[in-house]
Amino acid sequence: MKKDLHPVLVDCTVTCACGNSFVTKSEKPEMRIDICNECHPFFTGEQRMVDTAGRIEKFNARYNKK
Repeated sequence: MKKDLHPVLVDCTVTCACGNSFVTKSEKPEMRIDICNECHPFFTGEQRMVDTAGRIEKFNARYNKK
């Protein structure tokens, strides 16, 4: 086997925007994510709109929706 072929894995603390955090293995010691399994609609069972750049408001304004 070749030496120094595989990356070095360290404990990585992953922090979500909702405040949830967990530890996994990665090349980076820290990661910040937007959506995790604690706040994703698929896992929580509730519908939640993730609005980026006001697109939902633009749609509602264009079609006079409330």
